[in-house]
Amino acid sequence: MTAAIKDTVRAFITDSFLMGGDQAGFADGDSFLEHHIVDSTGFLELIMFLEETYGIEVTEDEMVPDNLDCLSAIEAYVQRKKAA
Repeated sequence: MTAAIKDTVRAFITDSFLMGGDQAGFADGDSFLEHHIVDSTGFLELIMFLEETYGIEVTEDEMVPDNLDCLSAIEAYVQRKKAA
């Protein structure tokens, strides 16, 4: 399931923010903020996508870079939320 999370989120980010550009354009650990992949408005779209896709609720205190700033962080975060 872990590869599926990364692949699904990478496809969403590529289609939504990179206008369908090269999916290999960023690594699993690349910071979305530092690499200007997702902006502040984009993070809200990303959060809505995660909630709808994985049936989780992202609370305000969980909206931090440690959870949402790269594919690896999102993968770990979604796994924790699904296990809870």
